Amino acid sequence: MEAQARLRYYRGSPQKLRLVADLVRGQGVVRALATLRLANKRGARELEKLLRSAVANLEQRSPGIDSGKLVVSQIRVDQGPSLKRFRPASMGRVFPRLHRTCHVTVQVAERAE
Repeated sequence: MEAQARLRYYRGSPQKLRLVADLVRGQGVVRALATLRLANKRGARELEKLLRSAVANLEQRSPGIDSGKLVVSQIRVDQGPSLKRFRPASMGRVFPRLHRTCHVTVQVAERAE
């Protein structure tokens, strides 16, 4: 049995969020939550909330499941739309800035024994 949770339009670069996602991919849920709590990255808090949501979705679907036997089976960080903004520069010029967004999908499943 598996369940998933999605975070869409997160205001952060997908490249930076993938660094955090690579830390927990394939780990057990208990260890992944501890890793995310101790990670010194901005996106770690959002991934922790998303992982808790995926576990809650699985518990809602099949009550009485042991959360100690769950594993992060898949975590995917895809690029979302970029917000295009401009910063004024000297001599009447302008510099474009991209505020990147991303979509994150987390799947948890029971550990195959």
